[in-house]
This record gives sequence, structure tokens and C-alpha cells, in this order.
Amino acid sequence: MFKNLFKFGLLVTLMATLCVAQQGSVQKEGGNWTSVANGSLAAVHNLHIKVEAGAVRVEGGSNQGINYVIHNKSYESAEDRARRQFESYKVSSYVRGDTAWIVGEWEGGSPHKFSSEVNVTVPRNMEMVKIETEGGEVVTTGISGRLEAQTGGGAIHLDDIGGSISVETAGGRIDVGNVGSDLTLRTGGGQIHIGSAKGKVVAESGGGDLVLVSGSQGASLQTGAGTIHVDKCTGEVKAETAGGAIELGEISGDVTTETGGGSIKISSAAGQVKAETGGGGIELWGVPSAHVQTGAGPIIAKFVSSRGQRSDSMLETGVGDITIYLVPNINLTVRASIEASTGHSIKSDFPEIRVSSEGGQWGPKQVSAEGSLNGGGPVLKLRTSMGNIYIRRAQ
Repeated sequence: MFKNLFKFGLLVTLMATLCVAQQGSVQKEGGNWTSVANGSLAAVHNLHIKVEAGAVRVEGGSNQGINYVIHNKSYESAEDRARRQFESYKVSSYVRGDTAWIVGEWEGGSPHKFSSEVNVTVPRNMEMVKIETEGGEVVTTGISGRLEAQTGGGAIHLDDIGGSISVETAGGRIDVGNVGSDLTLRTGGGQIHIGSAKGKVVAESGGGDLVLVSGSQGASLQTGAGTIHVDKCTGEVKAETAGGAIELGEISGDVTTETGGGSIKISSAAGQVKAETGGGGIELWGVPSAHVQTGAGPIIAKFVSSRGQRSDSMLETGVGDITIYLVPNINLTVRASIEASTGHSIKSDFPEIRVSSEGGQWGPKQVSAEGSLNGGGPVLKLRTSMGNIYIRRAQ
């Protein structure tokens, strides 16, 4: 008798935790058909949404439970065909352990003339939200926990997320507002825009532009063809693009940049700078040391004193001028050379740097310069195959 009662109680419990969303009536909306399903689940620590169609929006708030509304739309002209679509797309919700599930699955093949939108409100203190959709937009705001999201091709919009974030889209744009922890973003080809991230940023795009307004713990940024722009970042920054420009603002750590052919510009960096481009110009406006190289472009660099350990620097271009600005109190040993000077020269504002040349009267000459400033220090090498070198005193 006791065993039978126990089995009955277990069956009742399972039935209570698994339900099919209540399907609303089919309505005509313009030239399309719509149906709305809704439901609610008890508040638990985690939420997992897995749907085979449509956009997903999750918003945190002051509510105690999990509530959802699903808007389905059919683009069939006949009502009976639309109803068959709605009936074939099954949405179920249940709680398993500490995780609430909302699942949307097709019975049979998925139709082309159909779209869906899942809207969910959750308590702000959710520990983890995971979203999987095969092709719609993902929007998540106002949760204090972690977020994982994946979409087959839609855009992703995130804001006010407290925990770590890992999201991926096959090709849509990714927009991030203010987030409080580590951030990992991947898109097959869309743009990425990040407002403020308090954790480390890892962002990759197959070809779109990357923008980081503010980062607090370093950033690794990579795109197949787009530009990269960073306003401000604390910690180390790595930026790589196959062909676009790279522009970095105030960086309080080491910098490593590489582009296949675009220009590189860095406003300031507290650590060592490494920059390489296949053919664009390079500008560094306030760095303690640098190793930079361009195949064919000018180089401009301002070197400043640093309280930390400084290392040797080298600036090299195949074809182009090199212009450096040195603050008066910097201690450096400068060595500069022009490999094949045909009218090119080295000019210096510092009498300590002596210029000399070798070669015949009519052929190309090798022009070089060397000298120590303020007793000497780390070596700064400047080299161009064809171009002028200017060593200026910074104001």
C-alpha cells in the first residue's frame, strides 16, 4: 500500500513540473496569422532556454518567479495551414533540479513561413541563464549571474549583466552595454560594440568592426577584415585584423597589434608596444618603448619616460619617413640608419646625436646617426630603406 502511494505521489510531482505552454487562439494580424502561448515557472537558480525557431528575450526584474510569453507567427495565407504549423511547434516548460527549462521543438520538419519570439522575465538574482536558438535575435538584460548564449544567425544585445558572459552568433551583430565580469564574444561576421566591461574581454569576428569603449582587465580583439577601435583599457591589449585599421586610445599596459595592411594609431600606452602592418602608417603618441614595423608607410612616435622597467626599441619601415619625438629628460641611446639614401637625410634636434654618411658621390648612400641622451640608456633603433629620419625634441 505504501509503495503504491509513493508511486502516485511521484507521478503527481512529475506532472506538476512538466507542462505544455497554453496555446492561445489563432488570430489574423495583417496578412499573417498569430498565436500566443504563455506560462510560468517557480523561481530557481538557473534558466535554460532551447528553441528551434525565433528570437529570445530575457529580462531580469523584481518578480519572484519565471514568466514567459511566446509569440508565434505564420506567414501562410490559409488559416488551416497556419494552425498546423502552430500545432507542430511544441513548447514545453519544466523544472529539473535547480534549473528551469523552456524548450521549443518541431514535430517533423520546420517550415519556412514561420517565426517565433520568446519573452521571459526572471528574478534579477538568477545565477545562470543559458540560451540556445537556431536562428533568432538574443536580448538579455538585468541579471546578476552568468550568461551563455548561442544563435544560428541573429544579433545579440546584452546589458546590465553581473556575471561572466560567453555568447556566439553565426553571423549577427553583437552589442554590449555595461557588464561586470569577463566577456567572451564570437560572431561569424558581424560587428561587435562593447560599452563597458569590468572583466577581461575576448572578442572575435569573422569580418566586422570591433569597438571597445572601456575595459578594466585587458582585451584580446580579433577580426578577419574590419577595423578595431579602443577608447580606454586597463591591462594588456592585443588587437589583430587581416586588413583594417587599428586605433587605440589610453592603454595602461602592454600593447600588441597587427594588421595585414591598415594603419595603426595608439594615443598612449604604459607598457611595451609591438605593432606590425603590411603597408600602413604607424603613429604612437606617448610610449616608453616600442617594436614596430611597416612594409611601406611612415612612422611617427613620441617616447616618454617610464617609472617601470624600460627595454630597447626598434622602428622600421621599408619605404617611408620616420619621425620621433623625445621628451627632454629621457635617457636613450639612439642609432638610426637609411639603407639606400638618394637625397634622403637624418635631421636631429639633439647635438649629442652625430650624423654620418658612406658611399660614392653619385650612387645611393648609407646615412647613419648615433648618440646618447642624458647619459644613455635603452637602445632606440630607427631604420628605413628609403625615407627621411627626423629626431625631434618634444614640447
